[in-house]
Amino acid sequence: MDMKQAATLIDQCWDESIIPTLCDYIRIPNKSPHFDPDWAAHGHMDKAVALLEDWCRDQPIKGMTVEVVRLQGRTPVLFIDVPGASDDVVLLYGHYDKQPEFSGWREGLAPWEPVIEDGKLYGRGAADDGYALFGCLTAIEALQREGVGHGRCLVLIEGCEESGSFDLPHYMDHLAERIGTPDLVICLDAEAGNYDQLWLTTSLRGMLPGVLTVEVLTEGVHSGMAGNIVPSSFRHLRGLIERVEDAVTGELADVLHVQIPDSVRAQAKQTAEVLGDSVFTKFPWVAGAPTDMTPTEALIANTWHPSMATVGISGAPEVQDAGNTLRPKTQAKLVFRLPPTLDAEEA
Repeated sequence: MDMKQAATLIDQCWDESIIPTLCDYIRIPNKSPHFDPDWAAHGHMDKAVALLEDWCRDQPIKGMTVEVVRLQGRTPVLFIDVPGASDDVVLLYGHYDKQPEFSGWREGLAPWEPVIEDGKLYGRGAADDGYALFGCLTAIEALQREGVGHGRCLVLIEGCEESGSFDLPHYMDHLAERIGTPDLVICLDAEAGNYDQLWLTTSLRGMLPGVLTVEVLTEGVHSGMAGNIVPSSFRHLRGLIERVEDAVTGELADVLHVQIPDSVRAQAKQTAEVLGDSVFTKFPWVAGAPTDMTPTEALIANTWHPSMATVGISGAPEVQDAGNTLRPKTQAKLVFRLPPTLDAEEA
């Protein structure tokens, strides 16, 4: 295979076709069902999958069939079948639903408006996971242009991943006969260490989300009147979290830890030698923030140690709007990241 010629084709396709389509995709606020319960009525999911379908149908890939599969009440799936030169079957996976818009975008950037800056495209959903479909088909086209044989390629792009993929099992059952038993499954939805090597994820922590609610009153009361009589809902919430996470060290309960294989430690050491301090510097730290781990320790902690993040809090007004009222309840959305070999139910 002429890699230089393939690279030229791929670069041209991304610049002339994929980037403009990704920009249009970013403009569609097709938030995952957990974040937009009325997604069907709003129509953003249908608009997003239609955009991707139209792009697919324009691609010069031999024998390709493109179909949007719909099951009642579930987010649609884009299913693509490309016949191959052998009986081998490769299933390529991605998703097109998006995380909510969040707040705190820096000046000049926004969730639903694409911006290209320093050669990078910013906007909600482009990297997670809008690129997946384009990466799959462009790679297949490059092989065909070079006359390189490939197995049968099935591409499945779902619309529920950010909500835990609760629609996906229904589609896998529905498409079971057409998919069969793949020889290889490629999931294009993971982080790359840099743009200089091809990266492969060998293990991934599981995610366990939940909402913790502490309620002490049916309505708010004056804090001066109720202080030391009515307990703070936030204090009780904090105490419950403390049972799992040490507030000082950030360490989680022993039951959430697993034995880390020596092979993982060796891989982390080799990876750290490639990435160096970029393991830390890729994050937008404030001045003076501590980074007391080595790159190797950081990689292991991020892939095999459990963690917990409080990603949302409700029940409290914004600081500028807060008076002296003791609020009736506090809610926190917690996300646990659990080691790959942990039995979550047993823990």
